Amino acid sequence: MATRRSTEKTLPKEVAAPSSSGKSSDSDVTPAVPTNVIMKLAGFSVAMIFAPIGMYFVTVNLGASPTVGGIIAAIMANVVLFAYIFVAWKDDQAEREFDLKQKEKKGQ
Repeated sequence: MATRRSTEKTLPKEVAAPSSSGKSSDSDVTPAVPTNVIMKLAGFSVAMIFAPIGMYFVTVNLGASPTVGGIIAAIMANVVLFAYIFVAWKDDQAEREFDLKQKEKKGQ
């Protein structure tokens, strides 16, 4: 059978309140992802939207059929995707080389 619980609320002994002491907080407020990575992602996201749509309308306005415009738009979406993967790969490669140089310096 179920046990009867107390309905009396217990308050914590110490309420989380701002510290009245004069020392500053030691918490780390740096973002988890660097700003340049977020800016690259935002730029490629904008390119992923506008490049295929723009190429579709350019090809249709130049007299091509909408099917050809759709094919060109799909190709442009893939080009933007592969460009993002390549940039991320190169950025990661440079970061690994930097870490390797730092480890070599510490080892000497």
